[in-house]
Amino acid sequence: MWALALLLSCSRGPKTDDTAQDPDDTDLTDDSGATDDTGAAQGDLALFQETLDGQRSVADLLLTVALSDGWPIDGGDGTWIFVAPDRGEDSVALAGDHSDWQPAAMTREAGLWWIRVAIEAPEGSLYKLVRGAAWDADPWSRAYGYDENGEHSLVRGGGAHLERWPEQGDANVGPRTVRVWVPRRAATHLLYAHDGQNLFAPDAIWGGWRLDESLGPATMVVAIDNTAARMDEYTHVQDYVFDAWMGGQGDAYADFVRDTVRPLVAERYGEPDTVGVMGSSLGGLISLHLALRDPEGYDFAASLSGTVGWGSIGADNETMIERYVDAGPFGVPIYLDSGGGPGSGCVDTDGDGIEDDSPDSSDNFCETRQMADAMAAAGWVWEQDLWHWWEEGEPHNEAAWAARVWVPLSLFEAM
Repeated sequence: MWALALLLSCSRGPKTDDTAQDPDDTDLTDDSGATDDTGAAQGDLALFQETLDGQRSVADLLLTVALSDGWPIDGGDGTWIFVAPDRGEDSVALAGDHSDWQPAAMTREAGLWWIRVAIEAPEGSLYKLVRGAAWDADPWSRAYGYDENGEHSLVRGGGAHLERWPEQGDANVGPRTVRVWVPRRAATHLLYAHDGQNLFAPDAIWGGWRLDESLGPATMVVAIDNTAARMDEYTHVQDYVFDAWMGGQGDAYADFVRDTVRPLVAERYGEPDTVGVMGSSLGGLISLHLALRDPEGYDFAASLSGTVGWGSIGADNETMIERYVDAGPFGVPIYLDSGGGPGSGCVDTDGDGIEDDSPDSSDNFCETRQMADAMAAAGWVWEQDLWHWWEEGEPHNEAAWAARVWVPLSLFEAM
């Protein structure tokens, strides 16, 4: 029952501009069908012209190009087309390192602000949109990053950078943004991670994970955003919490990762031979579920402060602890950790088999310790396919996970 206070702590994402039209506010599907970069760019140019001619909506243009060759549009002649939705401003301008950050006025037409600019070196070239006194990153740009001035957009990615794919979902899982950390070297390792909006953004809750600071130069990360359905999607069974039945959609989420996200990544980036999955809190729980459900698909799974007692908090359903013990070793090395501690002792006062009833234990310590010990007794071997780490006293938040994520990353990157 003491896991309840932890369940919602990492669900919030970074702060956003509520007035901006954002990729996550649309509800469209990709109809471009383009995968070849040259053909995609030519198709995107045609779509842009159709929008200026009033034959296509602005929302449709924004999403279709975002899922094709990406914003801004490659003009094919050394020029690039930048756009911003018309929100009734008096003016919008483009500024970037291509112009020594001198703003250039954009043209208002057909519900858009737009400009076509010659850029000699697009890879790694930074830009922002200027609305009055506000200098904002383009929320539709494919490539982006962060510096001391916050988020910036990239004309095209160069070196280590982030890329985003909005509106990824399927028939059973709602749409969300999938973010990809593209490393500076050819990727040898690929890590799928949950609560994606908290992993790289420095303005995320508790400062985020700052995951880029801990990654090796050849590790790619696919950071899958959570949604309002997080407690349902990140749990393998239902539980009774907050006076309501919740959860149990973990299979649908696992199918979404396997059948939608991974094919996108394979097509656009390629999948290295070494693939892992990682998350924290409920994200740690669903990581363990994905590994157990698809053991041929993963080489490593990491759970940081995982809610592994889920199912027993207010119900009597199967926990992940029990599932792993019943399954026995299945070929995927497992890393488990927590902060916090046992308090007055790890106890099972309600007789459900899960030692989660101490009133002063914290950060899922007792359940995590119980799972690690039970797995070792069931055949996993310490330091070979099972690791447990305890960061005594650390809280249940992104700052704590950021401080110790190097531990599972070092194990994964050594594989």
